[in-house]
Amino acid sequence: MRFASLGSGSEGNALVIEVGDTRVLVDCGFRVRDTVARLARLGVAADSIDAILVTHEHADHIGGVAGFAARYRVPVWLTFGTLEMAGDRFARLPQVYGFDSHDVFAVGMVEVRPFPVPHDAREPVQFVVGDGVHRLGILTDIGVTTRYVEASLSGCDALVLECNHDLGMLEGGDYPWPLKQRIASRLGHLHNEAAAALLAALDTSRLSHVVAAHLSQQNNTPDKARAALSKALNCAPDWIGIADQHDGFAWRAL
Repeated sequence: MRFASLGSGSEGNALVIEVGDTRVLVDCGFRVRDTVARLARLGVAADSIDAILVTHEHADHIGGVAGFAARYRVPVWLTFGTLEMAGDRFARLPQVYGFDSHDVFAVGMVEVRPFPVPHDAREPVQFVVGDGVHRLGILTDIGVTTRYVEASLSGCDALVLECNHDLGMLEGGDYPWPLKQRIASRLGHLHNEAAAALLAALDTSRLSHVVAAHLSQQNNTPDKARAALSKALNCAPDWIGIADQHDGFAWRAL
């Protein structure tokens, strides 16, 4: 099992996961041409994607899903709530599958375990995906942690974990006040220290990869995210990976 990011941030998100000969995308917030180029950078042909798993209906996660799925005839999986909010754009696709936020299902050799999260969307989820031996936890859009989130992510071998903003930078920045309130709310995004506290609450005994994701380009820095997560794990800051908006991150294997 291996995984890589096409890019992560407010301009677009997509993660590719490979188990055996099965490849899935988690979200696709980039235009089709951009997605194809980003996949090629990782040595992945666009027509080799077997499914797209959607976390929620915000444009930076779902914006490119319908176009990519239509062009390459890729099945799309999303919650019934997300389908209700964004179903019109998928009406002409032949393979669209709804699921409940607690359903467990498989796509080829990839086991998919969604879990619900507090975020300002209709029925948002994040995922733990695995190959029967290893588990990758994905958490990129959440306002506050919950016991269920922590139970879902405990014992994973790898985590892609939101570190959206630094509180001081957000408070002192030039975003409009309503946007600042939305980002920092219980249905918004995790700040660095909240992400670190979540990480500290998990069973990390199997953890071999941690990647900070969905960093704000205006209200955070990689160094601040690394410092917070490394303190929680008592590890060197450079052990923490970063999912960059433009470059994502290269393949990591489990």
